Amino acid sequence: MKKYLLIGCSLLFFGCNDGDLQIDTVDFDSITQIQNCGTLSTKAINVLFKINGSEALILTLPNGLLKNEVSAGEVESTVPGSSKVSYRIFSDKVTKAYFCDAPPPLTPTVKEEIEAQGGSVFITTTQTDSVTFSHNIKLSGISFVNKDGSRITDLQISDFGVVTTKN
Repeated sequence: MKKYLLIGCSLLFFGCNDGDLQIDTVDFDSITQIQNCGTLSTKAINVLFKINGSEALILTLPNGLLKNEVSAGEVESTVPGSSKVSYRIFSDKVTKAYFCDAPPPLTPTVKEEIEAQGGSVFITTTQTDSVTFSHNIKLSGISFVNKDGSRITDLQISDFGVVTTKN
């Protein structure tokens, strides 16, 4: 009987792999601060990011998507076509310095990066004063698939937030 118990325990012990990273949710709606390096531009690629401890959600907008003019409605940009959305998990808490310093700090390191395989970015632009434009950014249908082919479920990143540009 002890022999069967030992074999059963051995199968359980060696059959489990706790080294794989399991991501169940991507939740950045509670993070209101959108960060970027430098000044946002209507004539350049803009990289925006949200940091949540040791995780980051990175949105790359193409040149000309942000415009200093009031939009008639929502302007759509496809993912991964025109825009890019990435989700990174780091070895420790990450700061703005990781994204903005040249060269970037050695730590924390990226444990996993997953790029969105589908979805859309919607931007609505309003004018807040004579020189400032407010861009409300929403994400829709963002689909992350990890390297094992597993889809990340329970995405809670519909309202990315608001950024401003000036004439």
